[in-house]
Amino acid sequence: MSADGRPPLSVLAGIRILSFTQFLLGPSGVQFLADLGADVVKIEPPGGTLWERNWAGCDLYLNGVSAFFLLAHRNQRSLTLDLKTDHGRAIARRLVEGADVLVQNFRPGVLERWGLGWEDASAINPRLIYVAASGYGQTSPYRNRPGQDLLMQGISGLASISGRAGQPPTPVGTAVIDQHGAALLAMGVLAALIERGRTGRGLQVEVSMLRAALDLQIEPVSYFLNGARLEKSDTPLAGMFHPAPYGVYETRDGHVIVSISPFQALADALGLPELARHVATPRLFHAREEIARALVPVLRTRTTAEWLAFLEQRGVWAAPVLTYPETFAHPAVQAADVVEEALHPVAGPVKFLRFPVELSTGRACVRRPPPMAGQHSGEILREAGYADADIARFRAAGVI
Repeated sequence: MSADGRPPLSVLAGIRILSFTQFLLGPSGVQFLADLGADVVKIEPPGGTLWERNWAGCDLYLNGVSAFFLLAHRNQRSLTLDLKTDHGRAIARRLVEGADVLVQNFRPGVLERWGLGWEDASAINPRLIYVAASGYGQTSPYRNRPGQDLLMQGISGLASISGRAGQPPTPVGTAVIDQHGAALLAMGVLAALIERGRTGRGLQVEVSMLRAALDLQIEPVSYFLNGARLEKSDTPLAGMFHPAPYGVYETRDGHVIVSISPFQALADALGLPELARHVATPRLFHAREEIARALVPVLRTRTTAEWLAFLEQRGVWAAPVLTYPETFAHPAVQAADVVEEALHPVAGPVKFLRFPVELSTGRACVRRPPPMAGQHSGEILREAGYADADIARFRAAGVI
């Protein structure tokens, strides 16, 4: 039960997902599905050697538990399995028999060598939905190169489109491609489940970070492909394709964002002749730098709070630029109730960002804290028909 009394979401109750995932895109994608009620089984190497368990941004470990692992593994069970052994691969194949979905983001070819690629897995279970996520795509000439968020920001052009003219490339300060790719992965699984419901047959789903990176840029990329000339500005304008005032401007004590809004309202509010002469112009893109430069000295004359009050009263769209402490103290964020705290058996109290979609039938919540390595190995193998003696033998041999 969620903290507000609504039942946990059960949209995907009864759907078993095998997660052969690592890093962020794969784990975050299956976490979306776990939040929706799917039974997600995380398959990881024995001994706690999974990369996500041994790395954390800011070196943040809560009682020795990686904060990076915690952020993308709630509502999942863990089975440790050495896939380099015959027994480990045999166990994985048995699990495939009873699974609805298999998600993996190894480099192309790795699971195929273990007999767990699409062709082998679908032969075992013709109803299986098989999801392969990678950096460049399964058949790309770049398929063996590392797929990592910052690298993809570079090759996709994303790092080149922000910042001012004359300044170095400006990458986004978070793994935005990973997280968008995770959402696309979850969307692909949901679409595949509907398709399987119609046909009775499994299918293959492919997600690549490169495609996710380009999809994030659908607006500027579409303009470029259709002939627009995209150039950065040395003014506070925030992009290469919006008319002014769309940008981040200095104030007397910080910055204010002035966005798309009726230009007449902005001109009336500030009374600047540089703006007034453009009021009757139907399209303002050609004048965007002139308008932005006219705003710079004016917006420096008051504090951010003073400008927000002034502009909002006059119908001009504006917002502050907040730090994380300010963001999570903001009334809009507090009202959205985006943080849930749950108790982890080792890490202690952990704060999680909630599943970002609300459904009227319930609410996503932390039903299970992120698992310890192999925490559920025994119960998962028993569900697959293995006897306790078999499980003990696997454990003694280091298979699980």
